[in-house]
Amino acid sequence: MPKTIIAGNWKMNKNLAESVQLASEVVKVSGKASAGVELVVCPVFTHLEAVKEVIKGSAVKLGAQNCYPADSGAFTGEVSGSMLKAIGVEYVILGHSERRQYFHESNEFINKKVHHVLAHGMKPIYCVGELLEEREKGVTHQVVTEQINAGLANVTADQMKNVVIAYEPVWAIGTGKVASPEQANEVHILIRNLLVKLVGDAGKEVTIQYGGSMKPDNAKELLAQSEINGGLIGGAALKADDFLAIGSAK
Repeated sequence: MPKTIIAGNWKMNKNLAESVQLASEVVKVSGKASAGVELVVCPVFTHLEAVKEVIKGSAVKLGAQNCYPADSGAFTGEVSGSMLKAIGVEYVILGHSERRQYFHESNEFINKKVHHVLAHGMKPIYCVGELLEEREKGVTHQVVTEQINAGLANVTADQMKNVVIAYEPVWAIGTGKVASPEQANEVHILIRNLLVKLVGDAGKEVTIQYGGSMKPDNAKELLAQSEINGGLIGGAALKADDFLAIGSAK
């Protein structure tokens, strides 16, 4: 069975002191998470080192929100996978809808990031999902299929064991809207089938998170679906009690 992973994407929130405080609170409650559930916190780049020290010795894992697919060079403002690995990062969020929308990242560019992260022994959380107009046009499956096939191009079956997928219907992120459990699971089933087509049985073991406004009041129903193996949590990850409520919902 795929591992259940609940990852908190803190986005561009929390100053240093607030990040340390939140990480401390997450560590304190982490022991109450459901058995077999892995918790991951993803603060901004500048706070990774401090948060790492807070979670050291706990079961909470450290994640980053992005990286650039080169080890070094003239890429002002970017952070490489090797830099993240050196400070203990285990997971890296890639292809988030906000990166696609605001920074115009293509599937092909994100694919380079996926391979870069894997090459440095970290686990990409690869995000896919459709816009509201794409769902209304009935092309959700087409969009997600293209994102999976292009974004995971040339990833081997062995490498796929370290890949996490996050399905995030863009219209349900930060809007208060949420796909019904059945709507979400339908796309998760599509993703599962695509992964199996790409890498065979290894695709059956990949964690597929739901990333569209999962909250304490809907987490249990979402996580009960056959192919929803966790969550990529935004707003609800900024409060330790809400994050725990999701982490203990399965």
